[in-house]
Amino acid sequence: MSAARRFFGPSLAFAVIVLLGSGIYLRIRGNTDDTEGGEDRGDLPEVSATRTFGTDVAIPVGGAEVVRDTLVVSVIAAGEAAAWLESRLLAQVEGIALQISVRENQVVRSGQTLMVLDTIDLALNVRDAEASLAQARATYRERTLFDDQIEDPEVRAERERVARAQSGLDQAEVALERAQLQLTRSRVAAPFSGRVANLLVSQGHRVQAGDELMTIVDLDPIKVEVQVLEAEVGHLAAGRVAQVTFAAFRNEKFIGRIETINPMIETGSRTARVTVRVPNPEGRILPGMYASVSLETRRYPDRVLVPKSAVLERDRRTMLFVYEGDERGGLAKWNYVTIGLENDSLVEIVDDPDTEMLEPGQIVLIDGHNTLIHDAVVRLDENPRSAEGGRPR
Repeated sequence: MSAARRFFGPSLAFAVIVLLGSGIYLRIRGNTDDTEGGEDRGDLPEVSATRTFGTDVAIPVGGAEVVRDTLVVSVIAAGEAAAWLESRLLAQVEGIALQISVRENQVVRSGQTLMVLDTIDLALNVRDAEASLAQARATYRERTLFDDQIEDPEVRAERERVARAQSGLDQAEVALERAQLQLTRSRVAAPFSGRVANLLVSQGHRVQAGDELMTIVDLDPIKVEVQVLEAEVGHLAAGRVAQVTFAAFRNEKFIGRIETINPMIETGSRTARVTVRVPNPEGRILPGMYASVSLETRRYPDRVLVPKSAVLERDRRTMLFVYEGDERGGLAKWNYVTIGLENDSLVEIVDDPDTEMLEPGQIVLIDGHNTLIHDAVVRLDENPRSAEGGRPR
């Protein structure tokens, strides 16, 4: 019984395999016959590699127009912002700070009172000087009481000089002027319009003559001093445009102008100091801010220019893609080009018999074009990186 069961199992399995194989064969042969006979394939979908991978879908790209313009070549230098005018105010007399009428960063006008020191001792000095002057005048009048009767003018003048010296009138007048000057110096005023910085004293603080009280800075305009290599200094000129960016405002450019160029080259660094003047009406730029300055050195007019981001290198040759189409879509045309001068953002395209020349008004691709092929289907988009559709994922 067990032997028959062992035999029957494998036989049944073999029969099932044969039947299944025969059915599959007949199914395949039937489909083949239908195809060869030209019969309708029914509802079977038509499959295309192009449709499967979406290569006919327009790829979003960014474009820019070819222009004929002046190419400006610049030199980049680093520096720090500084106040255009800065004055450290020092105490000119000894005294106690009775009144402080300003605080740091406050805007002040020229001549405005900033601080008043104790004036009691100084006022007493003035009164003492006035008393001494009155006494000297009395002595002088006494010595010259009848001089108006002297007929010789030279004699009268000589007696007057002697009387002034003997009475101490000259010294008394000087002493009074000095005491009055000291009294006026107890009032600290702004030397020019600006802002208060580094306020170092508080009310009731006793100061000595020569102590620093505060600093007044003029922040509009602001200046940026940079060191420029001697090889580039000769191409600079006062009044040229300078683009300035600050670490505090990375995405913002400030336009200034070259104010002065130091004619002396520093021996160690082989650089010259260049001062740039930058308008700062809102006072946003503060002294000490790190700055990167682009100084205009040379200008080349009437050049065919494209954005630097348009230029690629393929097979060790320089090329770019020119867009052919309309706002709905078009093709990316591969063009080998020859480049000339360039700056940080633009590249000059020059005529060369071995490459293709561009014309102003053409559109070149500047974004989303790094992996394109010739005649790729594309569409212009302001922000191709975030555009929907495009390349298959």
